[in-house]
Amino acid sequence: MTDTPFHQLDDYLDLPRLSGLRLSPDGERLVTSVSTPDPERTRYLSALWEIDPTGTGPARRLTRGAKGERAPAFTPDGDLLFVSARPDPERAPAAPAKDEPPAALWLLPKGGGEARVVGTRPGGVDAPSVAAASGTVLVTSATLPGAVTGEDDERRRTARREKKISAVLHDGYPVRYWDHHLGPDQTRLLAAEPPAEGRIDWIDLTPTPGQALRETHAELSPDGTVAVADWQVAEPRGTSRSTVVAIDVRTDGARRPLLDDPDHEFYSARISPDGRTVAALRERRATPTTPPEIDLVLVPLAGGSPRVLTEGWDRWPTDARWTPDSEALIVAADQDGRAPLFRLPSDGTGITQLTADDAAYTDPCVSPDGRHVYALRSAVDSPPAPVKLDARTPDQHPSPLQAPTPRPALPGELREVTARAEDGTALRAWLAVPSGADQEPAPMLLWIHGGPLTSWNAWHWRWNPWLLVAQGYAVLLPDPALSTGYGQAFIERGWARWGKSPYTDLLALTDAAEARPDIDHTRTAAMGGSFGGYMANWIAGHTDRFAAIVTHASLWAMDQFGRTTDSAHYWAAEMTDEMAAANTPHTHADRIRTPMLVIHGDKDYRVPIGEALRLWWDLQSRQDDPATQPHRFLYFPDENHWVLAPQHAALWYRTVIAFLAHHVLGKELEVPDLLR
Repeated sequence: MTDTPFHQLDDYLDLPRLSGLRLSPDGERLVTSVSTPDPERTRYLSALWEIDPTGTGPARRLTRGAKGERAPAFTPDGDLLFVSARPDPERAPAAPAKDEPPAALWLLPKGGGEARVVGTRPGGVDAPSVAAASGTVLVTSATLPGAVTGEDDERRRTARREKKISAVLHDGYPVRYWDHHLGPDQTRLLAAEPPAEGRIDWIDLTPTPGQALRETHAELSPDGTVAVADWQVAEPRGTSRSTVVAIDVRTDGARRPLLDDPDHEFYSARISPDGRTVAALRERRATPTTPPEIDLVLVPLAGGSPRVLTEGWDRWPTDARWTPDSEALIVAADQDGRAPLFRLPSDGTGITQLTADDAAYTDPCVSPDGRHVYALRSAVDSPPAPVKLDARTPDQHPSPLQAPTPRPALPGELREVTARAEDGTALRAWLAVPSGADQEPAPMLLWIHGGPLTSWNAWHWRWNPWLLVAQGYAVLLPDPALSTGYGQAFIERGWARWGKSPYTDLLALTDAAEARPDIDHTRTAAMGGSFGGYMANWIAGHTDRFAAIVTHASLWAMDQFGRTTDSAHYWAAEMTDEMAAANTPHTHADRIRTPMLVIHGDKDYRVPIGEALRLWWDLQSRQDDPATQPHRFLYFPDENHWVLAPQHAALWYRTVIAFLAHHVLGKELEVPDLLR
């Protein structure tokens, strides 16, 4: 098969990408975001599309702004709010010397017509939430610490811009997060009455938040009188923990703790439709010997002691949504290489698994009558697409809805591999096999997931195995120790022992895959990103069985990483000095014989660029002949932990494909033209 979008990178980059799902209050409209490359093909822009919940009508595009639209939310009347930095037709264009306008809150009327701006802020707005009954609106907005009003914030921003000031004075930790700097502005929560004619007058609920609202999730009670939000609490010695607070909207921000425990993190709070109960995720804080554990807890919105709803359930719930009668929650959870949907009665009487297919579900939306659940379904072999299922029937296969784009043809098929670990634990992996491998065995690529607390169970646009399958490789996607969806004991097997069970599990699954008749065991390579890159580095120093190794955004010197990453306090819970010394790959550099392709972005703050620079030096300083040394370093000065710009992503894949073809298939090394 040579006619799939995975055989040409440009065709792959053009595939529309769905994310998020919102259901209108009357249950008659579903809205999703669809991202495609802009006309210059240098970045992705998202537009909003409407999907027919009945499955009979085709999807239709709602927005076409040149800057894109995102974060849809419905008002009680069915109008659609969204966030966009598109030009405001009612305002004069910005002066050329000024920055582009910040993202504003827009409203698209239910009955049709032109979208209009209803709310602005100098630092932009994001993440709108709407009270189901009152229509009160809540948004997050970045505001400079000393600013009291929006006008004050604009004056301060103008002064910094004119003087070309970018400096930030920090008084706490952290200072960076994933791919961006924290500060100088801080996230605040703003509330307003339902949008009417004219512009929203915001009420600042959190005038002095500090870093408490960084990366927060917040939502309103149905009557709009109370907001619940993730709230970061600073602790001694540079640490912090996530709590959930209730904020009184009527009194301009009176705040009280709702879920707070020094031994746990609380986040992703959801208020029940009857306004009485809050559901939230509770994560046990890790120690050097104990990994985290995640439960779903319930607490009265008025205050009280939390009740664990998932006691004894050996899964980690996520993406919780209430049913309209407030009697149950629909959640997703990783499970055996899938992520099904489950129904959890709020009285704790039992858990029902709703979906039984080989898929992962996100963004569940429950219909107003409580009969149906809509969600985005994806799988390792299927990109996200909208589906409909019954809200109570166990082990069902959902019905597909008409999506904005058809499912792309694949250059192969997905199979499953099983093995036994050294300690007898059952192991499994997905194996993406190219068409024709049954007649001519395929070379294999071991692709190790990041995290490490995650699983290969869903579609990945960034880490897409089918692009390598189109090149003739079988791609093994294993879930070793530390992977989620196999129970707490499976995570504990690898906790603080990264170089032990995770490593031997990977080799056991590789052995099992290589024993298959459709795999050419003489031609294999290994690859991974983030924690997967760590494992690729560890493999390089412990075995010569692979013909090539690709390591992206990888941990190399763990004593260095633990103190320079953006969240050192998180990693310190597991990565003690003793653990780092026992598991760091860099002390095994002398044993590396396998050609390595090192890839890193300079704006990666989760795994800082120093890891790649030190790895590259450790590789180069052991080469006697620079002209014949086999390693390569693909460096992106303006990318982060992920390589996101479309053309950079294409270069990433072209370089990886060329490197593997040279060392695994014996071809000449063909460097992409744009890198020559």
